[in-house]
Amino acid sequence: MRNPAQRITAAAILAAFALTSGAALAAEVNGPKIEWKFSTWGKARAFTVGIETLAAIVDRKTGGNFTIRVGYGEAFSKDRENLDSIKINAIDGAHFCNFYHPGKNPAFMVFSLPFLPLGDWNVSLKVRETLFKHPALVADMDHWNAMAYASTLLPQYEFLGKGAPPVTLEGWKGKRVRAGGGLGDAMEILGAIKTTTTATEVYTSMQRGTMDAASFPYTYAQVAYKIPEVSDWFTTNMSPGTSECPIVFSKSSWAKLPEQYRKLVMDSKAEVSKVQIQAYEEIDKKNLPMLHKKLKPVTYTDAQLKEFRKVAGKPVWDKWVAENKDKFDAQGVLDLVFKTAGQ
Repeated sequence: MRNPAQRITAAAILAAFALTSGAALAAEVNGPKIEWKFSTWGKARAFTVGIETLAAIVDRKTGGNFTIRVGYGEAFSKDRENLDSIKINAIDGAHFCNFYHPGKNPAFMVFSLPFLPLGDWNVSLKVRETLFKHPALVADMDHWNAMAYASTLLPQYEFLGKGAPPVTLEGWKGKRVRAGGGLGDAMEILGAIKTTTTATEVYTSMQRGTMDAASFPYTYAQVAYKIPEVSDWFTTNMSPGTSECPIVFSKSSWAKLPEQYRKLVMDSKAEVSKVQIQAYEEIDKKNLPMLHKKLKPVTYTDAQLKEFRKVAGKPVWDKWVAENKDKFDAQGVLDLVFKTAGQ
């Protein structure tokens, strides 16, 4: 039996076929036979819906002449080496996550700063697409002969935990939490004790009581790792941070594509993002009722959220700008986030 993520993926691909259907099997975009290799990790799931949708669209609209073969489970490249593989022309595209290797994509690390205003799907999409065009982020990708195409729009992280729920900012003091990057720095400011436990070790750590809370993308990753089974509460709107794991293409492969194929890919981007968001929303529809039934929800007031940003967000933002100001226009990158988000 398929798991929920696989059902969503299948539905997304079928939807892409339906949306692009004209005369049965007739190519709408003519061109030569070209196959791209796209590297990702894991299995087909909500995270991979975007690239799967694009692959379905280009295959259908070109009558099978332009295909994108998705290599799961690191079939084409190691996940932390996808940018390297693009640079040496071993693959035509890939997912990569900014937090895997901060040194390779310093400007992209802006997306991992805590308490940025990226909780709304449409705002998140607008900010990410705008930032992809900033010279500093373009330069990050240029170094690897890559170009950012579309975001996988990872949801905001939220916490699940055991014991007394942190209903105030002070409630985080002394809690042992799994939180990395800028989020980890923010939690330390709040008085929490940061741990670097891997995702697969969280369940056991929570079960044994050696960890009080853990952050995961809301809600698909939380449930995928079965963390609700060993939790008492979960945050619903803390939105403490996220990250960026975009779809990127090789600039060399892109340059070799016929103009009509490039146009098709770019014309499909809005649909790719739309289906990506829908995949996460469908998972939330199933997971949220279960979480509310089993666990105590912790919902913060607007005043508390503002205080989170002031106390644990801004100091981390300022530190990031100071550390990167001589490398690129870090302040300009951060300012563009808030300007695009309308804040």
